[in-house]
Amino acid sequence: MLKVENITKYYGNFLAVDHLSFEVKPGEIFGLLGINGAGKTTTFRMIMGLLDANEGTVTLDGKKIDYDVTDQIGFLTEERSLLVKMTVKEQCLYYGILKGMKEKDILERMDVLLAKFGISEYREKKIKELSKGNQQKIQFITAIINQPKLLILDEPFSGLDPFNVELFKQEIIEMAQKGSMIIFSSHRMEHVELFCKKLVILLKGKPVIEGYLSDIKEQYRKKNIFIKGDVSKEELEKIKGVIMVEEHADELEVKIEDNDVVPRVFNQIKKKENITKFVVEEPSLNEIFIAKVGESFEE
Repeated sequence: MLKVENITKYYGNFLAVDHLSFEVKPGEIFGLLGINGAGKTTTFRMIMGLLDANEGTVTLDGKKIDYDVTDQIGFLTEERSLLVKMTVKEQCLYYGILKGMKEKDILERMDVLLAKFGISEYREKKIKELSKGNQQKIQFITAIINQPKLLILDEPFSGLDPFNVELFKQEIIEMAQKGSMIIFSSHRMEHVELFCKKLVILLKGKPVIEGYLSDIKEQYRKKNIFIKGDVSKEELEKIKGVIMVEEHADELEVKIEDNDVVPRVFNQIKKKENITKFVVEEPSLNEIFIAKVGESFEE
């Protein structure tokens, strides 16, 4: 288990991370989120042992993270960290050897991953000759070449099309099923919702939202109703408890205060003709993120 306990980090007088705590168990995919400058990168560096916390501790299976432990960690950074004059094979060997792997094992693992991501033909190609999407695949492969116990993914889907996002997603889920602990960070909330049952959202180094995603959505209370049919935006806006109504291409999205408003909306439209859709949905994580981070800025 990864345990982050009460970590705090100052840069001079600037407080970057403020008494942050969370746990990630084997097989869990944990979301660490926030706007730019929220403290995510500093937190990653403290977890990796690249920065010392001013207060608090980080342990992996009860041990302080140092060079004896880092061979069990994989890290995909948001910025490209590839050595572009190397070939794909040379790059994989370089990272694998840094993680204490034998050359034979590195090459076997590399060939499996290249085939999985459909780029076996680039084995002897230089990194600089690859497209941005294929470079991202190589960066991901080098991060997981050692089959890490702990994997940190910072914007892993950058530069990928939907097909390749799905390939990455399948590999991440497979690693979690085999027991890896995964920390996932992205500005794309819909990607976070694909994976993460637990998460923390940071603002100015401090959590503004934390816990299980299902509980966070339930506590937020506000819901959305999607309606298709012969009903006007104006009449829905008059219903008590309706916050706003948004028009989409072929449906209306009705944002409501809580579940108590659902019967009122339903009673308003039940006698209408041609109602083909009435669906109550939880708010998206993106909606909650914007609302909660906005509230924190205003306080």
